[in-house]
Amino acid sequence: MKTKLLTGLAAVALATTAMSGAASARDQIRIVGSSTVFPYTQAIAGQFANMTGNPAPVVESTGTGGGMKIFCEGVGEDKADITGASRAMKESEFKACIEGGVDSITEVQIGFDGLSFAHAKDGPDVGFTKAQLFQALAAEVEVDGEVVANPYKKWSEIDSSLPDFEITVFGPPPTSGTRDAWVELVMEEGCEEFPAIEALDEDRMKDVCARMRTDGPFVEAGENDNLIVQRLNADHNAYGIFGYSFLYENLDTMKGAAVDGIAPTTETIADASYPVSRPLFFYIKNAHRGVIPGLDEFIVEYVSEEAMGDGGYLSERGLIPLSPEKRDAVRDAAVNGKNNLGFGS
Repeated sequence: MKTKLLTGLAAVALATTAMSGAASARDQIRIVGSSTVFPYTQAIAGQFANMTGNPAPVVESTGTGGGMKIFCEGVGEDKADITGASRAMKESEFKACIEGGVDSITEVQIGFDGLSFAHAKDGPDVGFTKAQLFQALAAEVEVDGEVVANPYKKWSEIDSSLPDFEITVFGPPPTSGTRDAWVELVMEEGCEEFPAIEALDEDRMKDVCARMRTDGPFVEAGENDNLIVQRLNADHNAYGIFGYSFLYENLDTMKGAAVDGIAPTTETIADASYPVSRPLFFYIKNAHRGVIPGLDEFIVEYVSEEAMGDGGYLSERGLIPLSPEKRDAVRDAAVNGKNNLGFGS
């Protein structure tokens, strides 16, 4: 028993020494993750640097899935402190964190976002149903009662009321939380409208509902949503899938299409009438608190009323705030480093 105790104390001392070294070796907070959360975190980083005089945190747009992988690699000066996410952490990712030695994590919901299906402002005013969007973007669809490879090249082939031009949609890659949310909120719900797909066995139906086409009309545009905006400005018949903040910041040249009759706005996302909305998060590696210079102060700023409250500077960038009660609970967990994931941790 004595030997085990000494071994355990030695391990703790080694970990503490390693993290103490991190403080002297690195004076910038390192943040990875979602391209949707990226502009909000960048805003916090700038404000933090201005207020404290500390170096601005390094913020990388790696996508939600990529950020989780980096975040869960371990504890130490060469590891990320925070990851942003446009969906909640998956249990499989939590297990990867545990395997990497990241066993104390605080989940922080910062607000809500609407997934925008947007195009150039001077393009036609068109609304879509989730079923039509599924038909445009799925690898396989129902045609005449059969599930077949997607034959649709033009919107008008799906429905004569839709524009008579080719389907071109720029969207996120599989590593993106935006892609995960689009599949869950649009593709999987849209495919429920087709009896032949609903009649498939469970695994086959899940595959058909979730798999995006790869034959040209859907174009994976990487994790940089600004590039999608640029492409839409160059091709006024194209559409793009990205978070509401990017639409909000580009309302001078972009507009969001209505989905099931509701267009994305701050009001429709806030009152949950817009049917393609989702929560946004960041995750804190608690072992880095009190070690990486400025991390605790950065977290306090991120969850402050001035940042994420009603009328805060994040709402000026398109974030839809949480209720006051929810903000209080989130702030308490974030500031006090609560291990709140709910995966048996």
